[in-house]
Amino acid sequence: MLGFMVGLASLWLGVQGFYLPGLAPVTYCDRADDTCTKEIKLFVNRLNSEESVIPYEYEHFDFCQADIEHSPAENLGQVVFGERIRPSPYKINFNEDVKCAAVCATKEYKVNDEAAKKKLALLKKGMLMNYQHHWIVDNMPVTWCYQVENQQHYCATGFPMGCYVDKQNEAKDACVINREYNQKDTYYLFNHVDITISYHSGQNEDWGKYLSAGGTGGRIVAVKLVPRSIDHGNDPKKACEDLTSPPMAIQGEQTKDIKVSYTYSVQFKEDSNNKWSSRWDYILESMPHTNIQWFSILNSLVIVLFLSGMVAMILMRTLHKDIARYNQIDSGEDAQEEFGWKLVHGDVFRPPRKGMLLSVFLGSGAQLVSMVSITLAFACLGFLSPANRGALMTCALVLFVCLGTPAGYVASRIYKSFGGEKWKSNVMLTSMLCPGIVFAHFFVMNLVLWYYGSSAAIPFFTLVALLALWFGVSVPLTFVGAYFGFRKPCIEQPVRTNQIPRQIPDQSLYTQPIPGIIMGGVLPFGCIFIQLFFVLNSIWSSHIYYMYGFLFLVYLILIITCSETTILLCYFHLCAEDYHWWWRSFLTSGFTAFYLAMYCIHYFFTKLDIEGAASTFLYFGYTSIMVFCFFLLTGTIGFFASFWFVRKIYSVVKVD
Repeated sequence: MLGFMVGLASLWLGVQGFYLPGLAPVTYCDRADDTCTKEIKLFVNRLNSEESVIPYEYEHFDFCQADIEHSPAENLGQVVFGERIRPSPYKINFNEDVKCAAVCATKEYKVNDEAAKKKLALLKKGMLMNYQHHWIVDNMPVTWCYQVENQQHYCATGFPMGCYVDKQNEAKDACVINREYNQKDTYYLFNHVDITISYHSGQNEDWGKYLSAGGTGGRIVAVKLVPRSIDHGNDPKKACEDLTSPPMAIQGEQTKDIKVSYTYSVQFKEDSNNKWSSRWDYILESMPHTNIQWFSILNSLVIVLFLSGMVAMILMRTLHKDIARYNQIDSGEDAQEEFGWKLVHGDVFRPPRKGMLLSVFLGSGAQLVSMVSITLAFACLGFLSPANRGALMTCALVLFVCLGTPAGYVASRIYKSFGGEKWKSNVMLTSMLCPGIVFAHFFVMNLVLWYYGSSAAIPFFTLVALLALWFGVSVPLTFVGAYFGFRKPCIEQPVRTNQIPRQIPDQSLYTQPIPGIIMGGVLPFGCIFIQLFFVLNSIWSSHIYYMYGFLFLVYLILIITCSETTILLCYFHLCAEDYHWWWRSFLTSGFTAFYLAMYCIHYFFTKLDIEGAASTFLYFGYTSIMVFCFFLLTGTIGFFASFWFVRKIYSVVKVD
């Protein structure tokens, strides 16, 4: 086991050298030709906040707008995640420094103009809730780097649209960084940005001749900015260049007309130390360090080794002795009275209650297990890196739709082994029940996002496309899998089932169903909770998650832990002559989802500053989808582990 983990760790270290297969670098130069381009396009993305789950498009606020007709195409994953990438009005040419250029005409907010007051109120709301800009240059996030505790620098992939100092003189983070923003009940709008573009220049076959002819060219390796609040007055250029200019302060109560000018400066800097292939490093290095990730892996590995030792002890000692004792009749010795798990051999494969529902859950769970495994494998190979926006969600959705065949096959095979005959109901429920529950949750939350005009609201035609994928691809594939599953002969169990069920004796506390199920989810959750923190940060706190190698290791550890925990508890229950293991094996490992739900609630109250009923509803709505899918995934893993174990032990004993 340890050697296996070390091998996977080596694989993870090996794939770190990949940037993104198929993504070609763009060469910029100060005189455009066939091999390079002069114009550097700056795109704007949605604005989001850690205090609200509701993101908004750039055009929602009264910023300088550009023509959005030529917006870049967005893939399915970007649309589902609510990314809305639009062109910006900022004009940047390679190696052309800009000083205090105006972005657009000055905007004026008059006291008596109701439309202007509404626009200003939106700006104030955005600053109050700390909404963040997210800009993109050359497919890289524009970062805002500033000093944090312990003299360390943190590079955020967004920057605030402004900050607010309340009446108690308590300021948001952005105002704390700049001590000049200190007036009570005042909003400071960041209406100026100083952009620094670092590029790596060098000779290569494509543009070496151009450089030798006196031109300048390179590839962008970093784009950083510093936002500032400037009251431009009547001379924007002069106010921008003067570092002592007063900030653009907007009082909580508007008593006079306000004029806002948006300006920007651009400076190019050659950086020969960083290469294009490693340009994401300075962003990712400011994220959580890998030593915490290794601690998570080692913590999980200890749990796995402990469980593996327990299972090995049972299989090699206890179970081996049991089997040898049961088979003594073959050696001519007197047969001893049966005891323990062999006593229930005539009932252990008795079909469970609600077998239809269990088979449907197992079919959808098998679909999820296949989807997660393939998606993480692609992510480890570099195809789903942060540079390929939306690729992770697109890959997951497409794989889930295309893996309807395994869902139908597994559900039909299990249902047929239970003696079920309603194959039409089985295949319909497999294709509709679990995806329908997820889609219904998703649709209700989308209605809330529509109501608030959020960029995360999926357009109507995209919903139609998702439904088309579901009913046009996933459902037919599920029927195909069910067809082949029902055509296969019924799974032959190793022992016959008695006609009359055996009475189950009184159980001790730890072998009763509910305590066993509650205990079963503790160890699997203990293996993932550290990694879960980073995953939740990437979802709700706009952190970039890129350590898919660690995630894949933790996923494998989760599979092993769920399997071994369920096998252990299943063996204890069988020894206690309780043969109701079908649902219990599913719920034992599936109960890990309950601890996931508890952790998400803890994360909400301790790590997030989400305010408002709508944002709270959306958080717990998305969390419920995640918990339900995790319940199906872990439950399926535990069930098939127990299914293999029970068939194995009863196939090696002689039964009269």
